[in-house]
Amino acid sequence: MPSLFPLVAGLSLALLVLAGLSLTLGKVDVPLLEALRGVFDKDPPLATILLVEIRLPRTILAVLVGGTLGLCGAALQGLLRNPLAAPGLIGVSSSAALGAVLMLYFGLAQSFPLALPIGGICGALFVVFLIYGLAGRDASVLTLILAGVAISSFAAALTSLALNLAPSPYAAYEIVFWLLGSLADRSFDHVALVAPLMAVGWLMLLGTGRALDALSLGEETAATMGFHLTRVRFAVIVGTALSVGAAVSVTGGIAFVGLVVPHLLRPLVGHQPSRLLGVSALGGAVLLLVGDIAVRVLSPGLELKLGVLTAIIGAPFFLYLILKTRGEMR
Repeated sequence: MPSLFPLVAGLSLALLVLAGLSLTLGKVDVPLLEALRGVFDKDPPLATILLVEIRLPRTILAVLVGGTLGLCGAALQGLLRNPLAAPGLIGVSSSAALGAVLMLYFGLAQSFPLALPIGGICGALFVVFLIYGLAGRDASVLTLILAGVAISSFAAALTSLALNLAPSPYAAYEIVFWLLGSLADRSFDHVALVAPLMAVGWLMLLGTGRALDALSLGEETAATMGFHLTRVRFAVIVGTALSVGAAVSVTGGIAFVGLVVPHLLRPLVGHQPSRLLGVSALGGAVLLLVGDIAVRVLSPGLELKLGVLTAIIGAPFFLYLILKTRGEMR
């Protein structure tokens, strides 16, 4: 079994470098050292205000959201024993998006700035109760997937309905732009709102590592080893709903990170699910920081949306995975 230390050290170093680069990039040049010296001033200079109020929360959210998507993708792929599984499979992403879209539709986002993330979080929590209501407490993996697909399709249909019946062209424009996914113009209020939910979700997912290792040998083997499979499924589904729901509620739709990152890193950890969880979180944070830096560099005027970039890169990779899986099954 390969040592994790070189991989973790390399990803951590890349994360630090990219985070530093993210703090320096933007429409206005910010001298990093000068901005840091003004942090404790009573009357901080403009560079410090830009750094603390705009770029720092954006960078922190990129790390948190990317880490969440990578970790949830690894946990779901371990639970379902399917390399094509992703957080959107259980309907959390689309339901969180619907919750936020309803806030835009009814105009609450204009009167209350945090209405968007609160709506997204409520949508994600609601889907957990709905999945278990439809599938039952002792549901099998297949039943959970089918319930997730049904909920995801229904939430996407309701989102389209809200867009179709938008009260004004401006509301429709807002909904479309939010759905494209972005980290721009987020503040520490957003970080403070979603970080606790993400932390709870992360703890639930990281606690399933040994059970996921056992599940890779089959459900019967895992049960004979003493793991309660219903509790494992509950921890992965609810942990994913909490953390991904919180992430989507502040960023909009960002696809394929949870699918791509675990797949890239799996061979480097010896294909062991428990070893994949932590490094996928680091890998997801690195990938989303790269994407967020790229949208600022590639389109400094009208900023390219982060969700658009991840979809352009992720969709061909998904097709590659399908072709590879089909070849392995022959």
